[in-house]
Amino acid sequence: MGTITFLLVLSFLVFFHELGHFLAARYFGVKVQVFSIGFGKKIYAKEWKGTVWQFALVPLGGYVKMKGQDDTKPGLVEEGKDSYNNKTPWQRIVILFAGPFANFILAAILYFVIALAGANSLSPTVGQIQPNSPAQKAGIQVDDIILKINDKDIKTWEDLGDYIKNSHGSLKFFIQRDGKTIAKTINPYISDAQNIFKENIKKRMIGISPAPKIVTIYHNPISALGYAWDKTIESSKMIFLGVQKLIQGIIPSSEVGGVISIGKVISDASESSIIALLAITALISVNLGVLNLLPIPALDGGHIMFNLYEIIARRKPSDKVFMYLTLAGWVILASLMLLGIYNDINRIFLKGE
Repeated sequence: MGTITFLLVLSFLVFFHELGHFLAARYFGVKVQVFSIGFGKKIYAKEWKGTVWQFALVPLGGYVKMKGQDDTKPGLVEEGKDSYNNKTPWQRIVILFAGPFANFILAAILYFVIALAGANSLSPTVGQIQPNSPAQKAGIQVDDIILKINDKDIKTWEDLGDYIKNSHGSLKFFIQRDGKTIAKTINPYISDAQNIFKENIKKRMIGISPAPKIVTIYHNPISALGYAWDKTIESSKMIFLGVQKLIQGIIPSSEVGGVISIGKVISDASESSIIALLAITALISVNLGVLNLLPIPALDGGHIMFNLYEIIARRKPSDKVFMYLTLAGWVILASLMLLGIYNDINRIFLKGE
């Protein structure tokens, strides 16, 4: 069942990505010859309104084949107003960007649905207190629930951490204990910590950690829009930073995951709850959007880079340069895929994680 869920989710994400390209291409009058979910030998195909819609044997991606656009033939020129190669660079950039943009839109839609259905977060309930910390000195106790800090209502542990991190000076905490509301003034201190990339940082803390309790936050349609926007931006920034840290060597290459890890995460989420599955699908959708915008030839970002060059230099890159860079891009992508699979096998099967 997990494998089926993985294939359905991946196909759904690929469909949305390629639909973005398709709709933008049709908007500019470009003929789309093939809309494929998967690569390789086709297992089902049907022509509709001039486009062949197909499923192919290898379901790890997809593509739209437009008239006048072929990476293997950079010098391809097909006549007619419905040809991709006859569109302006800006129009081609919009067509290329539309795929990743569709992934961001899909993620926002999924986060919006999650917000309406009830988003699960850690409760702002104290689980542990560090000795000699500001929280202990102020009299904070285990199982205290943080209701408010100054004038800010606290609904989740994330709200609590963000407010303390970005605050200044002493803070007034309003705490629920034994059915009563108690006020405590706490002056956070600067302490050593680690961020999500395991880098050593300094941040304001009061010396508490959360209890393993979940709170479900329900949003109205207006606040759900804000939640969807914030989560999509937050996820995008996290993935962009992750790629940056990987390039800088801060994140070791052994942390790169592949298709097996993705499949396992989706399978585990589907067994947990529909909300968990929607959340991981949204995160992977953002991931696809971000990674496709990387300036690697053979990806959308690489093609956007070529078109930007054409705008600046007022001429297209030579066919030879285009071909060599595209081949280099495929080598990079294949290497990353093999690295991900190797890490997956090493992590899941050899280390038993």
